[in-house]
Amino acid sequence: MKMSYRPRAPWRAHVRVAVIALCGVAMGAFAQAPATAPTLQQQRDAFRVAYAAAQNGKDWQPLAKGLENYPLFPYLEAAALQHDIQLAPRADVDAYLARYADLIPAGDLRKAELRWSAQQKDWTTFRHFYQAGLGDALTCDDLQAELAQGRQLDFDRDLASLWQQTSLPSDCKPVLAAAFAQGLLTPQRVWARIERAADAGRADTIEASTAWLTGTDATAAQRIADALRSPADLLKKAQGFADTRYNREAVARALIRLARRDSTEAQADWQSLATRFNLSTDQRNRVLAALALYNAVDFGTDAITRLAALPAAAQTDATREWRVRAAVAQGDWKAAEAALAALTPEQMRRDEWRYWQARTAQKLGKNAAALDDYTSLAQQATFYGFLAADRADLPYSICPANIDADPVVDRQIESNPGFARAFEFFALDMLPPARREWNRAFANLAPEQQRQAAALATRKGWYDRAVFAFGKSGDLHYYALRFPLADKDRVLGASRAAGIDPAWAFAIIRAETAWQTDAQSGADARGLMQLLPATAKQVARRSGLPYDGAASLYDPAINIPLGTQYLANLAARFDGSPWLASAAYNAGPGNARRWVDARSGLDPETFILAIPFNETRDYVTRVLSFATIYGWRLDGKPIPVSSRMPAIGTPYDPAVDPKRKDVVCRVPAPATPATSGSAPASPASAGSVSP
Repeated sequence: MKMSYRPRAPWRAHVRVAVIALCGVAMGAFAQAPATAPTLQQQRDAFRVAYAAAQNGKDWQPLAKGLENYPLFPYLEAAALQHDIQLAPRADVDAYLARYADLIPAGDLRKAELRWSAQQKDWTTFRHFYQAGLGDALTCDDLQAELAQGRQLDFDRDLASLWQQTSLPSDCKPVLAAAFAQGLLTPQRVWARIERAADAGRADTIEASTAWLTGTDATAAQRIADALRSPADLLKKAQGFADTRYNREAVARALIRLARRDSTEAQADWQSLATRFNLSTDQRNRVLAALALYNAVDFGTDAITRLAALPAAAQTDATREWRVRAAVAQGDWKAAEAALAALTPEQMRRDEWRYWQARTAQKLGKNAAALDDYTSLAQQATFYGFLAADRADLPYSICPANIDADPVVDRQIESNPGFARAFEFFALDMLPPARREWNRAFANLAPEQQRQAAALATRKGWYDRAVFAFGKSGDLHYYALRFPLADKDRVLGASRAAGIDPAWAFAIIRAETAWQTDAQSGADARGLMQLLPATAKQVARRSGLPYDGAASLYDPAINIPLGTQYLANLAARFDGSPWLASAAYNAGPGNARRWVDARSGLDPETFILAIPFNETRDYVTRVLSFATIYGWRLDGKPIPVSSRMPAIGTPYDPAVDPKRKDVVCRVPAPATPATSGSAPASPASAGSVSP
């Protein structure tokens, strides 16, 4: 078979360009003590130089003398082989994979070899290295290899799993074309995938699927894609559509999509099209639910009535919850009581609805029931638990647990090769590979060992490991580990310089990145406090703080002062209010201002309940609860959460210190072998509820 790729050359036949300066640095690191083994710091310095050389196709081996027993040594050869994957002989790749079969760099090297072989259509080499389970792209490449060898596709064996995906990589296009040519992509199968893609909002997948349909089916599929992309335009044309099954689906989806953007326009279109198309009961229910839901989100005056009138089959968790939100926002407490009664038992287990059940009871004069509900909820160290404690004049209940250092277990963890590599990458500030090594090693530990590993990472200054570990495991009582006072002096100094409460700044960092210094969002927000480069530049220019381009935002010394100053700037736009500034930090000051202008008469807790964006609503409550916990960690007695929630238009001065809250433990911490130092239980008597 004729090959189109370049022939491979022996590894050592490569033309290497020595980097004399780098080599001198690395070799000089060991020249100071030629008769002794290099120190760990010397190994780290040498690894940096050798790794950079390997990644750039330079001769790394002279630079790696003394690193043979260093935990990250296997990464060097893998990096060099990957750089020269087009020329590296198969025997060298095979040898590396045999030596380091279970290591992450071996997996990366295998994938690099497979991608190159597939690109060159060298299916013999591809099949030699292929292993199942390496992702959809390589699965499709393997099917291409099978097709190249003359094998026919079988839908159930080869395609059924891929077909469930609503988006596939470009490597799958030749496979799907072959499947279509074999008659495997029947209209039934294509429409089933279009429906899944529509549910996932994948208009591009639907458009690609039109190639496998003909005539009116292809046109109808395109209309469903248009319903997702441009629902208003689709609905303008809908009067001219035939009343067919798929056109009905396009119209229904367009109405639902438009309702998210403009509930009033969607309602008008529904009124003109409802009798034009004979929608199914399910389609009508979905449309009615969306229209009622987004009418409530947009603060429609008839929101309560419309949500309550929805057929039972049209009700969703979202419509039931917004029925409560609308009733509370309108101050209709009888309607709120009825709406709460319509929530599912699972929904009523959430702190949010437990709180609003108590608040509604209080508003209806049922003070004894309200006090009981507040007292029960006040056992929770959450936003609504703290708010309930404020209402019932109770101390906050925080039951901390600690994990004592165990030198024996620590040594076992540190001697685990995966953790050794993870901690070395962390020490080198190479965080993405550090996390990959950590995640693989961590998954293989028993729960008790995982707790010890997370605590060890915190002691090493790798704070986000415990935050994520205990958040996933449900071990929420390890407050010192879940809410670290990382970079404490810098956060305190920057907060005071900006004139904001340090506990609030700590809470923003914790909510934004959980202390991942290298975090970067899809919108290009960077660093601990997730600042956009343009925002950081503007804040730096106005405040005189240092800023040296987007990359400098990964440096906490740059990020924290800029982030705290930006928080202060946002607060100044909203009378100093931390809760409104938190909403603006997440959703943008423009959205926050529009909400304030439209709903300025709402009290803060109701305003938060009715924030249109789910993410922002959750963000504000998390930040306020985190600020309370950080206030406790910093000062022992935190500022009441309600004191951070001044009424809209009421100035807030962080320098005015309100009466602080006592903290007790009304429920014992869960018993775990590693738990010690839990605060003793201290029951508190409740007084009357506050108005």
